[in-house]
Amino acid sequence: MDSLTFYTNPMSRGRIVRWMLEELGQPYETVVLGYGAEMKAPGYLAVNPMGKVPAVVHDGQVVTECAAICTYLADAFPQAGLMPASRAAFYRWMFFAAGPLEQAAVNASFGWKPGTVQEAGRTGYGSLETAVGALSDHVAGHEFVAGEAFSAADVYVGSQVGWGLQFGTLPRTDALSAYWDRIKTRPAAARATAMDDALMNKDKPE
Repeated sequence: MDSLTFYTNPMSRGRIVRWMLEELGQPYETVVLGYGAEMKAPGYLAVNPMGKVPAVVHDGQVVTECAAICTYLADAFPQAGLMPASRAAFYRWMFFAAGPLEQAAVNASFGWKPGTVQEAGRTGYGSLETAVGALSDHVAGHEFVAGEAFSAADVYVGSQVGWGLQFGTLPRTDALSAYWDRIKTRPAAARATAMDDALMNKDKPE
C-alpha cells in the first residue's frame, strides 16, 4: 500500500496539489499547517526546509513545489492516466507555467515590469503580455495542454489560469477563459475545492 501524506494550508498553492490528489483517486493523509510557527517548526522544516506548503511524502520520499509534485504523482500513479504518452508538450507547458508565466504574473502584481529591452531579455519571459500570448495561442488550438486528454499538466497550468483570471493577475483572453471553462467543472476539482473551503470555514465564528 502506498503511503501518501499531504502537507497544506487551504489558503495556499496546496489547492493545486489537492486537486491533483483527488484526480489520482488514491487515499492520502492531510496535515494542515498554519502560517508562521507551525510551518517553521523543526518537525516540518525536516520535510521542507523552506518552511512552506505544499509538500507530499510518498513512501518516505519528499516532493515539494507544485509543478514537481504534480509531475511526480502522475509518474508514480500511472493507473490514473494523468501522464501522457508523449511527454514533450507535458514538460514544455508544465515548466512554462512554473517559470515564465508565474514569474511574469507575480512581478506584474507587485507593479514591476521590464522597462528596457535588456531587462526584458534578462527576465526570461519578456513581458506578461508575451507569456500570456504564448499560452493563449496554444490553448486556442488544443482542448488540453499536453495532448488529446486531460493530464496533470492541466491541473497545474489550469490552476494557474483559473487563479489568474479570478484575481486579475492574468489578462482575461477569450482563449484562456474558454480553456478554464473546459476543465474547471471536473468532479475532482469540485471535491478538492469543497474540502479546502470547508477547512477555511472550520474556525470561523458562526
